[in-house]
Amino acid sequence: MAKRRLRGWNPPLENINTLVASGGPRLLARSRELVVTNGYAANACEAFAANLVGDGIKPSSLIGDADLRDRVQQLWLAWTDEADADGLTDFYGLQAMVAREMFVAGECFVRLRPRRAEDGLLVPLQLQLLQSEMLPFEKTEVLPSGNRIRCGIEFDAIGRRVAYHFRRRHPGDSTDQGAVIPETVRVPAADVLHIYRPIEAGQIRGLPHIAPAMVRLFLLDQYDDAELDRKKTAAMFTGFITKTAPEEPMMGEVEAELDGTAIASLEPGTMQVLLPGEDVKFSSPADVGGGYEAFQYRTLLAVSASLGLPYHLVTGDVRQANYSSLRAELVEFRRRIGQLQHGVLVHQLCRAVWPRWLDTAVLSGALDADPVAARPVQWIPPRWDWVDPLKDIQAQVLAMEAGITSRRKVVEATGYDVEDVDRENAADAERTKRLGLSYRTSPGETQGARATPAQLPDAGGDAGSDGGTGAGPGTRGTSEQE
Repeated sequence: MAKRRLRGWNPPLENINTLVASGGPRLLARSRELVVTNGYAANACEAFAANLVGDGIKPSSLIGDADLRDRVQQLWLAWTDEADADGLTDFYGLQAMVAREMFVAGECFVRLRPRRAEDGLLVPLQLQLLQSEMLPFEKTEVLPSGNRIRCGIEFDAIGRRVAYHFRRRHPGDSTDQGAVIPETVRVPAADVLHIYRPIEAGQIRGLPHIAPAMVRLFLLDQYDDAELDRKKTAAMFTGFITKTAPEEPMMGEVEAELDGTAIASLEPGTMQVLLPGEDVKFSSPADVGGGYEAFQYRTLLAVSASLGLPYHLVTGDVRQANYSSLRAELVEFRRRIGQLQHGVLVHQLCRAVWPRWLDTAVLSGALDADPVAARPVQWIPPRWDWVDPLKDIQAQVLAMEAGITSRRKVVEATGYDVEDVDRENAADAERTKRLGLSYRTSPGETQGARATPAQLPDAGGDAGSDGGTGAGPGTRGTSEQE
């Protein structure tokens, strides 16, 4: 390790918290600018959030009492529309915003905001999202109580988080002006959820997910912009006129620029007879060369690997893709996404919101139940849409018939709650029986006759309501028993 080739490689032995504290603000500013101005970074951010959250990681209560379970689920579903303190989205939209912040900033803060009864909420609790910039990296000190503040987070003597010292205003928002107020406010840790992916042991702040690809994205964007500008500039010069006698007039109409340079104009189809001694040389700008596309491909491939995203999700290029290659890269990518879903979003966000919501619902009188007994819940991430769903469904059916897996696991893998699907199937069966309808349920059966007009209900009946199994509210299952 001390050979000649490695003598110049002497990286400092620094803890990740030191790197975050010293370079965090600049890294964060660069990351936000890239996602706003760079098309590949913006597309990768949306792909990351869409696969991590989709239409939401949703709870499925595991309460034994069916009536209580239904009341809890219905109250939760109604509350999700009121969860956002800014009133811009619902609880699952907040999950998507958290996912984007994890990609851009590496972390996001969620403040649990109790509300008054007169606010008119079903459950007097809302969630407020705070960006990483709201917690100053430079705030590091020792308090008189003995507690230590590290990068804006207050720790007690045994290393537990006891408070967060947030800025009252975003440091980069020039529109938020007001009276002079204290720079930071102390918020108890019990009211704050810090959502980030811990990469190393002891890490206290998050690193942007885009950080490993940041340099390549920035330089590639500069190169593409310079190449485009070079081609545009070269295309502006149609030709150059050379004269042996400069005092003689040039062909066509001549215009003079401010600096006195003469420019001759051309019209389509013009055939100009040149004067003696004049010659025209047309511009032949150099092409980008045959290696341009290969260079782009390799660079974007390295960017995709740095982001941990499939190449086609970053670039939208599927020209060289086939079923096997797409399947192979999606399997690995979804294994990584599943790790983030279970270890970060479910553990740090969903699992913490659920008991707080239950306690608030019971204390406010919105729910009559024992909050401890109502805590068992499983969180179901969104379903995956595969390249060839027919083959996957056939494989799942064979696995069930062989006893390798259960029907519950198969239904949850498709993105739904098995109990919701069973209730909807029972409702469908009852409706078709009542209306005298018949449908083919297996390849060996014949198609049933269509319902006659006499069998159909009057307008306004339940024929307009769809109890199809595709309306399940849940998604694929992550079990969490509290």
